[in-house]
Amino acid sequence: MRIIAHRTIVAYGKQYPDVKTALDSWYKTVKGAVWKDFHDMKNTFNSVDNVGNQRYVFNIKGNNYRLVGKTLFVQQIIYIRFIGTHEEYNKIDCSTI
Repeated sequence: MRIIAHRTIVAYGKQYPDVKTALDSWYKTVKGAVWKDFHDMKNTFNSVDNVGNQRYVFNIKGNNYRLVGKTLFVQQIIYIRFIGTHEEYNKIDCSTI
C-alpha cells in the first residue's frame, strides 16, 4: 500500500513520542501490505473497523490512539485522515473526515 502522507505519521510521532514506535510499526506493516479488500486488511489488523465512506479505523498502541485512513484498494493507496487519542477520536465524524 502507498501511504499518503507519511509526514503526518512522522510529525505526530515527534509530537507524541510515546506512540512513535507503534506508528512506525503500523507504517511498515501497511507499506508492505497488498490488500484487495477489507477482508485482507482485517487479516493483517484484526481490530480494524470499517466506518463507511472508504474510512477504516486502526487501533494504535493498545487502543490508546486511533488512526483513520481512507483506503482505495484498487489503487493501493491509504490516505491518513486522522491520528489522535481515543478521546479525540470520539469527537470526530470518521465517515466525513
